[in-house]
Amino acid sequence: MGSKICSEEEVIPNQQEQLQRERTHTLSPLLIRPVPKEVKLGFKSGFVPIVGRPNVGKSTLLNRLVGEKLAIVTPKPQTTRNRILGILTTTRFQAVFVDTPGLIQPKYPLQEYMAKAAWATAKGGDLILHIVEVNDQPKGLRDLGIPTILVINKVDLLKDKRALLPLLNEYWKQGIFKELLPISALTGDGIERLLKLIERYLPRGPLLYPPDKLTECSERFIASEIIREKIFLLLKEEVPYGTAVKVDEYKVRANILHIQATIFVEKKSQKGILIGKEGRMLKQIGQLSRLELEENLGRKVFLQLWVKLREGWRKKKEDLRYFGYGTI
Repeated sequence: MGSKICSEEEVIPNQQEQLQRERTHTLSPLLIRPVPKEVKLGFKSGFVPIVGRPNVGKSTLLNRLVGEKLAIVTPKPQTTRNRILGILTTTRFQAVFVDTPGLIQPKYPLQEYMAKAAWATAKGGDLILHIVEVNDQPKGLRDLGIPTILVINKVDLLKDKRALLPLLNEYWKQGIFKELLPISALTGDGIERLLKLIERYLPRGPLLYPPDKLTECSERFIASEIIREKIFLLLKEEVPYGTAVKVDEYKVRANILHIQATIFVEKKSQKGILIGKEGRMLKQIGQLSRLELEENLGRKVFLQLWVKLREGWRKKKEDLRYFGYGTI
């Protein structure tokens, strides 16, 4: 089934408010940072994996650090499936941040891929940002032998930040962190201090990417992720986790970007839920996706969505390879 996307004025008000909140928190650059025309003596660079359990704010932090929305963000855990790379270049350093899937005990092949991707990324880093929440228990953390900053996120939820002192003491006694820093990735509290710590612990090195490069992710991939984000935001329970998005066409014709994408589900019952009565749910997913794509790309977008069944794809390795979740 296809979904021909309507004009922005047709989006219902609460969806417009939701999109505006996303733009406010994730699309506004933290600061305008000059990029170097040439690398000077003492320049620093390195890969900085962002790791932690699901739903602690890794993707929100990545977006905040680079000043653009690269990783999708939803209230649901295990939204991130791939390693998302975001590059911050200043006159003094270049940090290549890598958002990773949440650290979990895998129960099926897709989760196995996600767990392997997270640990492989962490082990290949020059500096690790390990994120926890203010109410997490300080246990089960690994020492990978790589300089690690413990980032305690969501301090905006605390009425009294002094309540953090016993927790900070418990983390510090583990002896595996170079620094402990409370922040709020959502509001930006503590981010400037975090950037100074990142600069301190990065090794000296050359530019790893051109100074104006923001990510390695292709526009096709970002489009598929935006569509998947709206599925997570609009649908409940297990349905979003059983979906995968594949972009079939991504072409500019007559100055309009034409995108055709297929949303795959793993159960027949999920197909009807995703399409909705008279196609309304699929239309809402398409409307919100198109609005964000047009905002990000600065051009008109014609988006068509289709829904297909691919039974049990999360548990079949050949299907995982088809969707780009290969071996690590």
